[in-house]
Amino acid sequence: MEATRRSFLGVVGMAATAAAVPRPASTGFVKPAPRFNVAAVTPCDSKGKFDEALYRDMMPYFKERGADGVVVLGTTGEFPMFSCVERKKIAEVALKHRSGLDMIVQVGTPNLPETQELLAHAAANGADGVLCIPPFYYKNPSLEGLYRYYSQVLETAKIPVYLYHIPGTSAVPITVELLHKLERFSVLAGIKDSTGNAEGYATFVREFPKLNMMSGTDNNIPAALAAGNGAILMGGNLYTKQSAAVFQAHREGKDVTEAMAKLRAASGLLRGVASGSDGIPLIKAALAGLGLRESFCRAPHVDLTDEQKAALKPKVAQLAELA
Repeated sequence: MEATRRSFLGVVGMAATAAAVPRPASTGFVKPAPRFNVAAVTPCDSKGKFDEALYRDMMPYFKERGADGVVVLGTTGEFPMFSCVERKKIAEVALKHRSGLDMIVQVGTPNLPETQELLAHAAANGADGVLCIPPFYYKNPSLEGLYRYYSQVLETAKIPVYLYHIPGTSAVPITVELLHKLERFSVLAGIKDSTGNAEGYATFVREFPKLNMMSGTDNNIPAALAAGNGAILMGGNLYTKQSAAVFQAHREGKDVTEAMAKLRAASGLLRGVASGSDGIPLIKAALAGLGLRESFCRAPHVDLTDEQKAALKPKVAQLAELA
């Protein structure tokens, strides 16, 4: 994505004097070939402090296993649990030790000033793009309200911006209507759709063929690839090689059915092992069994119990053998 970022910045620089008049999206953003991004967890030590050394080690770990990029401080990265100052530090560590990975930083907050502050910080530190969740405290905001909010975000952005569609968590959806109102901004790069809804995803792809409508779930990967779109995957933390293999098969012009079956088999190994876990504590515990040091969550997430970790251990060993 670095080439895309450079070409994008070149376009922005040449058009600086016309910045007040946003241009069509197709002139400022060139959709890259489909890429697989890991929605990375953010490691903490047993006292809840950001584990900088472990996060630094995670970047080459993902790269060696075939990931194209990393999303910093997404939902899987527990972004709401960190202060603005901490989020800047976490982004700096990831960007400094990127190991050749594309880097997208999630910068959204419930308020515009901090969102713009984090966006500017990500751009200044070399991010290839940003992901931006909508302001999520007030539910059911009007279309006009969201348009005004995102317009101000996009007006100040100097790198590609992806909008974050995860209404099950944010309760504020990114709609087709909103995207149509915003597509005049050259910095609008696409979305991450984490709903897993196949019909809804197909609508996004059909309505916005020039944007990178990235899938946030495994089930929509084949549809994403068929349309030339990428993905940002929570499971990429653990099933990195299997996820990367799907994208590699696509690049080689192969049918991805077999690679998808292997990905589903890998992810199925850990399903239901840690009952009551929302996924993030399980990922952190499982990564420790795959060669990385153990990390912990921040409240209100709860780390796995010793019993859950014991049940998880043989499954992680099986997963390691699959890789």
